[in-house]
Amino acid sequence: MKRIALFINSLQKGGSERVMLNLAEYFHGQGYDVIIITQYKREKEYDLLPEIRRIYSEPDESQLQGGRIHNFCVRFTELREIWKAYKPDVVLSFLGKNNLMAIVTTAFLPAKVAVSVRGEPTMEYAGRLLRLLAKFLFRFADRVILQTKQAQNFFPKAVQKKSRILPNPINPQFLNKRYLGVREDVIVAAGRLDENKNHAMLIHAFAKIAAEYPTTELIIYGEGELRSKLENLVEEKGLSDRISLPGSVTDVADRIRKARIFACTSNTEGMPNSVIEAMALGLPVISTDCPCGGAAELIEDGVNGILVPVGDAYALSDAFRRILADEEYAHKLAENASKIAERLAPEKVCKEWETCLEEM
Repeated sequence: MKRIALFINSLQKGGSERVMLNLAEYFHGQGYDVIIITQYKREKEYDLLPEIRRIYSEPDESQLQGGRIHNFCVRFTELREIWKAYKPDVVLSFLGKNNLMAIVTTAFLPAKVAVSVRGEPTMEYAGRLLRLLAKFLFRFADRVILQTKQAQNFFPKAVQKKSRILPNPINPQFLNKRYLGVREDVIVAAGRLDENKNHAMLIHAFAKIAAEYPTTELIIYGEGELRSKLENLVEEKGLSDRISLPGSVTDVADRIRKARIFACTSNTEGMPNSVIEAMALGLPVISTDCPCGGAAELIEDGVNGILVPVGDAYALSDAFRRILADEEYAHKLAENASKIAERLAPEKVCKEWETCLEEM
């Protein structure tokens, strides 16, 4: 493998996009000819190394004036022409419909194709038709890369046989930043303000312990469509002076490293990067034990973090109390959590990805 093409919707800031960028930089550093194909350019994207070429696959709006079948054919042709022109040895695709398009547009071309499901498969392929297509078309991929055993079990045996479970490499920005001083009296979270991240659960749980710990604050980093709804909830709870939503920030590692607790309240996750990064910083982490099992593969409950049921604000508030009331216990969780930096070191995990693709 000398030439690799990475295919994703955009480089908008998110966990999957961060992993793809980390892999792109690693492969480039190893001497591969790397190209990233995205459908779109979005606001607030990650910066791409200038040495890595980027191509947009979405046709001009003027070409997409027909019905669904017409538009599919236009997109199919555009993407296939990119593969023909660039001649990659391997195409690595991330997420949903991109995976399906990568398989069908490379048919009968020399390129090997690896597709990666980044979250809960029933969410990534919502609806009966998409699930049927995924289970059928994935048989024609050369490799299927998944994040958990739960995700693997979604697929038929024929797909499972060609699948690999690979973790996410830690973003290097979160390495060697463990804080050993007196921690700030703050609980933090980071993620898109949407239904799946369920920050409402976090706000409800914090409200339950706010009177007991009057100096503790909650900060939720991220941006999204639920900002107004969450701000209204904070106001309803009378906690506008204790809960803040500062939006997306570029220096999240520096902002959260001194916190007392990191919380992840998602309804579903693949292998949650925010949890990995918080653990690498040596933070006591509380996460929902959500499908498809990524958090449970990272956290041994009570040893290097705490798992709580999805949607259970009462369990989350109890977990807050366990950490806030017992400094020794909090220190034990943090120390054990920080060991993930060695387990998921970027050079180690990226090498696993490289070996997986080379085997194709």
